[in-house]
Amino acid sequence: MEIALEEARAAGARGEVPVGACVVLGDRVVARAGNRTRELHDPTAHAEVLALRAACAVLGSERLGGHDLYVTLEPCPMCAAAISFARIGRLYFGASDPKSGGVTVGARVYSHPQCHHVPEVYDGIAAGEAERLLKDFFAGRRD
Repeated sequence: MEIALEEARAAGARGEVPVGACVVLGDRVVARAGNRTRELHDPTAHAEVLALRAACAVLGSERLGGHDLYVTLEPCPMCAAAISFARIGRLYFGASDPKSGGVTVGARVYSHPQCHHVPEVYDGIAAGEAERLLKDFFAGRRD
């Protein structure tokens, strides 16, 4: 999770919402990314999607079975679906997202019968640090 937090900090320093993600296989980091929606003018450039794209490019496959994804914030419904499509084995996330989450709150993408692959989900990993990054970022925007 520390790598995902590093990516979140870097995203915040770029003026992006501070969310970071990394794809891991065993002890090998395959890909890492932070939010870049503003920089790329792309509403799909969430940290999770960028990390999944990079990992798929490295592996030459659209499937990441057996891989783990670490992300600092609960994935939104779009990202949760992409995680399912990529066949990620385990999803670890930090802070819950009561406003836009798609895993444990909100849409709960993995609970729908149309969801063909459900990763193992572990939440609350380094949640305090992830929440602090987000709260500090948005507090700075309001000042």
